[in-house]
Amino acid sequence: MTEARLGNGALICIPTYNEKENVPRIVPAVLEEVPEAHILIIDDNSPDGTGEAAEKLAATDDRVHVLHRNAKEGLGRAYIDGFKWGLARGYRKFFEFDADFSHNPVYLPGFMEILEDADVVIGSRRIPGGEVEDWGPLRRLISWGGSKYARMVLGVPVNDLTGGFNGFHDYVLRKLDLDQFQTNGFGFQIEVKYRSSKAGFKVVESPITFPNRLYGESKMSKRIFFEALVNVWRLRFGK
Repeated sequence: MTEARLGNGALICIPTYNEKENVPRIVPAVLEEVPEAHILIIDDNSPDGTGEAAEKLAATDDRVHVLHRNAKEGLGRAYIDGFKWGLARGYRKFFEFDADFSHNPVYLPGFMEILEDADVVIGSRRIPGGEVEDWGPLRRLISWGGSKYARMVLGVPVNDLTGGFNGFHDYVLRKLDLDQFQTNGFGFQIEVKYRSSKAGFKVVESPITFPNRLYGESKMSKRIFFEALVNVWRLRFGK
């Protein structure tokens, strides 16, 4: 892939598993906000046909790409594979993005501007101006408590450690050494922020509103959540 095909060098990475309803909606919504960017759909062999739906979009728009994986291997591994794909092709900015509209594409232009000065941008629900919508009290407590707990254990100045709407420069991902990541599920979001902060990169949080997904089912579970909280101790002590 040549530099000319990269547009502004930004790659929006969207992991999917059973998101057939969302993919045809989220891709045009993202490209409407950042028409100069490219999208990489990373599909984990979804049985509902998400991969095929993604291929149809890619066939009609050369800004859309699809990376097929053989099985469901976890969110962290999906992002790592997507980042490696983009780094090998010369992209300069990388964004994590959910397919289910819980991440609003309208924030992407602002995130790109922030990366003109910062090394990492975090879409934050935990700073003034940030919020969640349509969540019950228990889910709010678990999410808020998880971020507070991880921040306390790891000692990093990031308010929303568990959020998944983030952007990075290519040199950040190269410095972090993607092959050395210890966590795979949602704990990956904690680890990538922790490693970025510890490496001395400038991390900026930008407020976002985080609503419930429109279609499909959440991939979060109690097991995944508590596994992530246990893993923060491994990160803290380098094990």
